Amino acid sequence: MFQARNVTKVFDLSAGRAREVLNGASNRRRAVREAGGVLAVDDVSFDVERGELFVIMGLSGSGKSTLIRMVNRLVEPTAGRILYDGTDIADLDEAQLRELRNKRLSMVFQHFALFPHRTIRDNAAYGLKTRGVPKNERLERAERALHQVGLGQWGDAYPDELSGGMKQRVGLARALATDPDVLIMDEPFSALDPLNRRAMQEQLLELQAEFRKTILFVTHDLNEAMRIGDRIMVMRDGSVVQLGTGPEIISRPADDYVHDFVSDVDRSRALTASTVMTAPWLTATLDDDAASVLAKLERSTAKGLYVLDPNRRVVGVASVEGLSRAAADGERDLRRCLDTDYTWVAEETSLAQCCRLTNRGVVPLAVLDADKHLVGVVPKTEMLRAIATQEEGD
Repeated sequence: MFQARNVTKVFDLSAGRAREVLNGASNRRRAVREAGGVLAVDDVSFDVERGELFVIMGLSGSGKSTLIRMVNRLVEPTAGRILYDGTDIADLDEAQLRELRNKRLSMVFQHFALFPHRTIRDNAAYGLKTRGVPKNERLERAERALHQVGLGQWGDAYPDELSGGMKQRVGLARALATDPDVLIMDEPFSALDPLNRRAMQEQLLELQAEFRKTILFVTHDLNEAMRIGDRIMVMRDGSVVQLGTGPEIISRPADDYVHDFVSDVDRSRALTASTVMTAPWLTATLDDDAASVLAKLERSTAKGLYVLDPNRRVVGVASVEGLSRAAADGERDLRRCLDTDYTWVAEETSLAQCCRLTNRGVVPLAVLDADKHLVGVVPKTEMLRAIATQEEGD
């Protein structure tokens, strides 16, 4: 839905002068500073897929809020291109830009910006009012949006009757009422206390699961980014340091800056089964006989293995104990010694959840896809290694 290519923003210099200074400069930041300008965003490129919750993360001064404001031209880029659905937003005239902001994109800010003299319902309907939507329709849509954020009973109240978390829900409802294609959220929860912040994160994830909006979410909080983002773009001094999923960033930080950033993250909750899963050491099929499978296991250190059908779906687990009994009885059919009560997880399951399940059988924890195909296993040693905080220099 979005494509950003080499986006750059320089403040305090004209666009022409800034481009002249940047052209060929070996140290772009120093060149801009010596010319009297500030390089806020430096040569940033990224794509955002339709329906993705894309997080832009960085500390104060990293350029993340400037970047997000260039997406809808609240701030004009000095250089580079931002395409929305294939259209360069720099080519939009005033009417087209107003249409984009009013009907396609909606922003949610850190501060609630509610009108104290209007009811909660009227506040939620305000974006529709500016569009000229008839009163009955806008109030109906606002009411529906308030229900979506859990404030269905508060439509007649006023902002001073609401807590901070509830006020932020009104801000989210106002954005949802316009039914935008894209939500742009600039540190929307940073002013909330930890409990309300977590509640709003949960609310956003629930709404995203239902409506699959394209969301650009700005935050300085790594735990928040890890919790909600499909992908995370880490910025520092106006540049992109790393872009990837939360587990990718934690398990393979791009440099020391990112490594230090993620060092205090609860890895057991941020990393998933897909991060540490490996191919199973041994498997068998229903066509194998019990004696040959037992021989395989006896040549290894494994106590059991997964038995798969021709489509690699798990049909059960064969253990050394069960296979030994079958072989002693002259039984060749694996079906007679299968244990179908095995434990499995999906790829997105957190390692914290995997830890609670890993000691329940003779085989490593299975990782299955939506069609119950075996895509990997989670060995206990790999899981503990991933959770352990790496020492400096490892």
